[in-house]
Amino acid sequence: MNGDNRAWNWEFAFEIFPEILSAITVTIGATVVAYFISLTVGLLFTLLRRSSFKPLSLLMAGIIEFIRATPPLVQLFFVFYTTPLSGFQTGALVLGIHYATYVSEIYRSGIDAVPKSQWEASRALNFSTAQTWRKVILPQAVPPVIPMLGNYLIVLFKETPLLSAIFVVEMMATARAIGTDTWNYVEPITIVGILFLVLSYPSAVFIRYLERKVGNLHGNKIEARGVKT
Repeated sequence: MNGDNRAWNWEFAFEIFPEILSAITVTIGATVVAYFISLTVGLLFTLLRRSSFKPLSLLMAGIIEFIRATPPLVQLFFVFYTTPLSGFQTGALVLGIHYATYVSEIYRSGIDAVPKSQWEASRALNFSTAQTWRKVILPQAVPPVIPMLGNYLIVLFKETPLLSAIFVVEMMATARAIGTDTWNYVEPITIVGILFLVLSYPSAVFIRYLERKVGNLHGNKIEARGVKT
């Protein structure tokens, strides 16, 4: 046991690094699954909230507000202790659904940006509601919001330490366990912070690249339609 809990110890840092790194697959796995859930459920939330059946729309609005108003940590505990789901399943599901409420707002902003004339044109062509969404609205609404959806990948990634509260052994849980065993928290926590930075930075660079590409593509499409920006 290293009794000095303040001075940086390189030998100790190198010793614990492989153990913390081994937990990175759990962190990345939870992020990817939660992100897929948030994109899928977020789209479902958006479509249900815009339903022409008013009671369903109001019910969906209430559910979204309830989920957003409740801290994800409380939701994690509630689902973990009231369902047979494992810690990993609980974490991915809860984070995915919690952030689906925010993703649904992003989808909504994209849908609101589609000109009303597109809806009218669909009706003129006798498209059903499903056809209108699938062939006209979503293809125009989703591409412009892709950069914002990409940002939520980083947000979800940085929220994964919450999963340690329900005994998921991801990077933060591993660092805390090492700190508890050795009474040295500085090195493990610092290593976790660096790993989050190393993994987040390429994602942020890619999102900025995607933002420029989508922006240019969207601008070209607008110009092709003869609409001045």
